[in-house]
Amino acid sequence: MSEQYIITISREFGSLGRPIARRMSEILGIMYYDRDIVEEVSKQLQLPVPTISDVEERAPGSYFSMRFPLGNMTSDLQNKVFRAQQDIITELADRESCIIVGRCADYVLREKENCLNVYIYSDLDDRVARATTYYGLSPERAREQMQKMDKKRASYYNFYTNLKWGRAENYDLSLNSAKVGIDGCVDVIRAFAERMEAVAAEKKA
Repeated sequence: MSEQYIITISREFGSLGRPIARRMSEILGIMYYDRDIVEEVSKQLQLPVPTISDVEERAPGSYFSMRFPLGNMTSDLQNKVFRAQQDIITELADRESCIIVGRCADYVLREKENCLNVYIYSDLDDRVARATTYYGLSPERAREQMQKMDKKRASYYNFYTNLKWGRAENYDLSLNSAKVGIDGCVDVIRAFAERMEAVAAEKKA
């Protein structure tokens, strides 16, 4: 891939989204940003990282998101965090080729050319097994944690984008990581991105 490009990765909890982003970063020789964004927001707002982590990816229920526009019935701090993340993501995309994990990056960069939006999901049993192995959780606790995190991410995404988290039409590519693993996902994403670039070049010719 020759021109500057961005890959955004949205993911279910335990679906290997972060390891896939990290592996792609190594292969493509570009940075990937995840917790770095939280740390930068922490600096800008002069608040502890745990405070930012607690606030992000939380949103009111669907009742409030339907009845009230952005900025009403929501935490002022929460909106400040979202706006700060939005500015950081936009700045990164303008500055360099990179991979951005989560935080509505696909929506924030929806007008950006050469942006590939990927959604990573996985079979429930596979995610439970991974959580018990890597995080030391019991199967019951792993299921509870997955439901909690996925609900938070969906609520946050749905509220700030007015789209539905995880719906295929909101992304360019959706992958089941349980079927092909980390390297398989990386291979597919890379091939898709290269083909996307080729099609864009053909349209300009």
